[in-house]
Amino acid sequence: MSAISFFLPLHVKTKCMLQAQYCSYRLDFRFEARTSRAVMHHKDTYLIRIYDSAAPEKTVGVGECPLFAGLGADDLPDYESRLAAACRNPESALVETYSSIRFGFESALGRVAYDPSWLAGGYGIATNGLIWMGDKATMALRIDEKLRQGFKVLKLKIGGINFDEEIELLASIRRRYSPETLEIRLDANGSFSPENAMDRLDRLSRFSIHSLEQPVKAGQTEAMRRICAGSPIAIGLDEELIGTRTYAEAENLVDFIRPQYLILKPSLCGGFSGSDAYIDIADRCGIGWWATSALESNIGLAAIAAWVAAKKTSLPQGLGTGMLYSNNIESPLEMCGERLWCKPEGVWQSVDILPWKN
Repeated sequence: MSAISFFLPLHVKTKCMLQAQYCSYRLDFRFEARTSRAVMHHKDTYLIRIYDSAAPEKTVGVGECPLFAGLGADDLPDYESRLAAACRNPESALVETYSSIRFGFESALGRVAYDPSWLAGGYGIATNGLIWMGDKATMALRIDEKLRQGFKVLKLKIGGINFDEEIELLASIRRRYSPETLEIRLDANGSFSPENAMDRLDRLSRFSIHSLEQPVKAGQTEAMRRICAGSPIAIGLDEELIGTRTYAEAENLVDFIRPQYLILKPSLCGGFSGSDAYIDIADRCGIGWWATSALESNIGLAAIAAWVAAKKTSLPQGLGTGMLYSNNIESPLEMCGERLWCKPEGVWQSVDILPWKN
């Protein structure tokens, strides 16, 4: 399947009766991926295949339902049965309350807006360089590698090693690179407590930090509201956005906390339609936003990138995760420096031989 046909709405490809199949797929990390929540060696996901019931051998759409074990609100015992039911009636999945299932079918059914210029290789999407947790020396090496690759914005995950060591690491970065040369974003993944958050934010603010995601664990809305109001660093909501089911819930959450940024993971935030709702709320409230992957395969990553490209946003996105896995699905996606490109001459790896289930 070509880069462009992957994104075409299915009504352009076929007028036939559509059905779907699914299969599980284990993605293997190239390295030990560490956050303050866990250490990951692999990530399990689900792929879906849309086909014409009159010609079951012909794949007409592919998507990913990237269940995130331990994080997403979809991580429930009935997940696979819900996915199987959606496959029997693909259109019903567009109103599915499980974000990752809706996300997969929105992309597989061609319901994601995209920019043809990006698909044609006209430009690349600016991204931040993601620095995973590790010991101080390992993180320093990873930072140097990203800077050599040309990244001007780095996102560092913090909270997994001693905080004083993280302060020393940031100090060493700022001794070498000014805020005008290098933008630093931080992601605490909820590793601060309501009691120590402001002290830590004060200490971090000395290093001209652009923003910090999710300082305390999700669900502590009163504490998060106080932090957003008093923090010397702009605060972004990430895990806090997971699990809202309606526009009203999302609006009430953002109105109450009033962060400076929303960090949108479409597969965790109600699919693309739910993420569009968050963008509408953010625009109304004067809040910035950018999108990040939730460690999807290239199938899910491509759908997010196409959706972001259509938004014409200038902020660097969190989409440079395609090289994390040793067995990712081959795709037209390519990181060149700090930008994610879709190479029009590229093709998708065939998924026809995967162990599909009805």
